[in-house]
Amino acid sequence: MVISHVRKRDGRIVPFEQSRITDAIHRAMFDAGVKDGRDARKLSDKVTAILSKRFLRKVPDVEDIQNVVEEVLKKWDRRVWAAYHEFRVKKAEIREARKLFGIEEKLTYNAMQVLERRYLLRDKKGRIVETPAKMFRRVARTVAAVEKKYGGNVKKMENDFFNLMSRLEFLPNSPTMFNAGTPLGQLSACFVLPVPDSLDGIFTAVKNTALIEQSGGGVGFSFSQLRPRGDIVRSTMGVASGPVSFMRVFDTATDVIKAGGKRRGAMMGILRVDHPDIIEFITAKQTPGFLNNFNISVAVTDKFMAAVRENKNYELINPRTGKAVKKLNARYVWNLIIQNAWKTGDPGVIFIDEINRTNPTAHLGPIEATNPCGEQPLHPYESCNLGSINMTKMLKKEGGRYKIDWEKLERTVKLCVQFLDNVIDANKYPLPEIERMVRANRRIGLGVMGWADTLILLGIRYDSNKALKLAEKVMGFIENKAHEKSIELGKKRGSFPNFSGSLWKKKGYPAMRNATVTTIAPTGTLSIIAGVSSGIEPLFAVSFVRRILEGRRLLESNRIFEQIAKERGFYSTELMMRIAKKGTVQKIKGVPKDVQKLFVTALDIKPEWHVRMQAAFQKHVDNSVSKTINFPQNAKPADVRKAYELAYKLKCKGITVYRYGSKPEQVLYIGPQELVHAESEFSGGCPTALCPMPS
Repeated sequence: MVISHVRKRDGRIVPFEQSRITDAIHRAMFDAGVKDGRDARKLSDKVTAILSKRFLRKVPDVEDIQNVVEEVLKKWDRRVWAAYHEFRVKKAEIREARKLFGIEEKLTYNAMQVLERRYLLRDKKGRIVETPAKMFRRVARTVAAVEKKYGGNVKKMENDFFNLMSRLEFLPNSPTMFNAGTPLGQLSACFVLPVPDSLDGIFTAVKNTALIEQSGGGVGFSFSQLRPRGDIVRSTMGVASGPVSFMRVFDTATDVIKAGGKRRGAMMGILRVDHPDIIEFITAKQTPGFLNNFNISVAVTDKFMAAVRENKNYELINPRTGKAVKKLNARYVWNLIIQNAWKTGDPGVIFIDEINRTNPTAHLGPIEATNPCGEQPLHPYESCNLGSINMTKMLKKEGGRYKIDWEKLERTVKLCVQFLDNVIDANKYPLPEIERMVRANRRIGLGVMGWADTLILLGIRYDSNKALKLAEKVMGFIENKAHEKSIELGKKRGSFPNFSGSLWKKKGYPAMRNATVTTIAPTGTLSIIAGVSSGIEPLFAVSFVRRILEGRRLLESNRIFEQIAKERGFYSTELMMRIAKKGTVQKIKGVPKDVQKLFVTALDIKPEWHVRMQAAFQKHVDNSVSKTINFPQNAKPADVRKAYELAYKLKCKGITVYRYGSKPEQVLYIGPQELVHAESEFSGGCPTALCPMPS
């Protein structure tokens, strides 16, 4: 007689599912490096046979079953047994943490792996000394302590902030969770440093970059002020080596710094399209491994885009003299940008005039650079702290269908704005120049994550007009409520010091606490902790392998897909592996057509829909949007051109593209090779699995 039921930990008696044992064994085999998953079913058959004999007239509980699994695996392969045992222990620790410390949301195994390796505090011997709940409490306590300065209720805000994070409704950028309540105390992810045209200035910037990266931040630079290669250096009567050569100095320094001991440093290098060294810059990353720690983007002007459209020449300006030194054909340069982006993923483009048109603190001078993933344009020496709302937690079920809970979303947005504003006061800044600029502008960036999962739960296909309309509605709502809260805080606590000359003042706003309030960040590791899709990206794959720091591999499947597959009876480990190998559920036998239609992935979606989704969010974002436009391997340069020009037309502030397979090493592989989805290991991460930044 085959076992038919099992007793859950809460006492419920439920039907026995052998597939759950098969899945658990398969995961352990993967973690142990045993690639042939066919033995998982054979081993689960052995487990089931033992259980059927041992529990002939009684119902086993979950622990009984897991004990038998360990018994079988120990005899078969001790590596697999060890992996299974570790997974079991970690799950037990998660349950205990929830029970003892009040974490309401069930953290995934993979979330715990990331938290343990990168976020939870350790003692001097390297032993973990806090649980996830203690981490959230540490962050909440540090950020809420600021309330005392403004006469607020410190204990109430601490509990509100703790509940917000522990329920995974909102997470701040990683440095806040790394460093809050620690001696380091540096809480921001995004920085921009100036690179002046002098040897002393350049190497001061290198030193400052090291300090920022060591504390967990990422840095962006404009190299546009540096004199071009071959230009005169009067102090030595020599010649300049140009921006690209000095970028190598920054790259080498970053290579030896693991940011905060937990993430690799990362940088954004930007050069204006009218700089004399623009051709060298555009082609700089054709050599694999060169400037490996940089994203690079060309700062494109409206004047240049008009010259492209009209197929005219444009002038290159020596920044030292301000004089034109040469002319190039704009369409030739534009095609070169596109060709290299198609070939290597670099350079991206930032539309620098659009950034400055919408900059509320334009009276302080032009913005020339962004943070490493492009979502945060900043003045020199400026920093910004970010946070993201988990949109899957902003839903409610009515009549068996999910709907957006607008009241909850409003409460959450306003609480998040107060949290991020408090971070500015709680922060310990790496440089006095940064502290002065940050406190003068008080920029914050509230965004969303789990957008693709939210659309799926709502039954909306990502690449549809309905999804675009909802994106505008949701982000418009968030923007409106975030501004309302910033005005309220401005009246109570005072507007940001540079308010008087700002765009907000000119528009007649009575007060504004923060120069900016909204940003769409990529949410690299944050989305792993929350167990949702990254930022506003579509799903990369329904089943994949994620590689984290120190080479650890985590087998992941989309939880919503798993739930639907199990509820509708078509789930199996074999199916998930077929999906992982192909990278999509499209045309997968056994997956119903309506499910295929809903679970579209990044490479199933035409590039124009990626761009349109970015533009839909950008309409209601003060700062910018981190988004990678993914292309299949057979895409042509003309396809990249269409995406770049559509992004400009739709008033995006920048664009990054990546064609699958266009680098000798990339962070994700599909098909016969092992599927590896590596999340980024620096400030918030790169936009998607396909982002070509190092991991």
